[in-house]
Amino acid sequence: MGFASLNPSYGDAAMSCQTALGSLVLAAVLIVTAPHARAADESKYPDWSGQWRRVADGGVPRYDPSKPLRKQEAPLTPEYQALHEASIKDQDAGGHGLDEAYKCMPQGMPRQMSGVFPFEFVIGLKVTYVLFEYMVQQARRIYTDGRDFPKDEDPTFAGYSIGKWIDENGDGRFDTLEIETRSIKLPHTYDATGVPFHEDGEGVVKERIYLDKADANIIHDEITSIDHALTRPWTVTKTYRRDPKVKEPVWRSAVCASDNSLVRIGEDAYFTSPDGYLMPIKKNQPPPDLRYFNRTQK
Repeated sequence: MGFASLNPSYGDAAMSCQTALGSLVLAAVLIVTAPHARAADESKYPDWSGQWRRVADGGVPRYDPSKPLRKQEAPLTPEYQALHEASIKDQDAGGHGLDEAYKCMPQGMPRQMSGVFPFEFVIGLKVTYVLFEYMVQQARRIYTDGRDFPKDEDPTFAGYSIGKWIDENGDGRFDTLEIETRSIKLPHTYDATGVPFHEDGEGVVKERIYLDKADANIIHDEITSIDHALTRPWTVTKTYRRDPKVKEPVWRSAVCASDNSLVRIGEDAYFTSPDGYLMPIKKNQPPPDLRYFNRTQK
């Protein structure tokens, strides 16, 4: 099997695209060298190869696929519930609320596992990678070599992930990957409505990823978010499917910034018209501050 591949993912900047591309190149190098590094151990790992997509549920990607986007029932504290309601109110007026995706920023954990676009897993002896077709998402590195979390790790949108392989059915082969992710960069939200994480940046995301017992082409990701903006841990299950008939999946380049007509100036967003002029995104929106421009009319 050498290395196994899996695949999912919404918005990212040029630097994030470069990061993702770099991760893909690194993964390609690893795939070439992997058979020599783990020929004796490949039978211990599950076959998660192929391209994975979220199971169609009739709705947009969201944290809890079992509930509509605007009825997620997030267990938010009163303070953060008020922030979320203000975010939705701003969106209803034409704004973006707390959602940063319009700027093509990486969505971060756990939102990037919502499956906007296909993704794949690349399983190595010490690290498992999650690579996304959508270049706005940072590739995930899940360290499975027994290390501890670093004390002074700089936050990233994907966070720092440590995983542990488990053989739950005792057949001698790993079937479940348990993961804990910390050091997740702010700001980030659970979904497009702007359900927020706490501003202290101490949120933790735990996962259990495993194949469906009745269908080897379905994989589940049980996600539990623990954050001070929540009154309790918030657990959901996301499900992805691969098509066994597709032996060589097609991967497309989905780069948010290439077709983004939105621009942020200060704390406000504006549209860019086809002829290159700024346009408001909501009624009675004032123009941006032009203090650094010479506005003398000739």
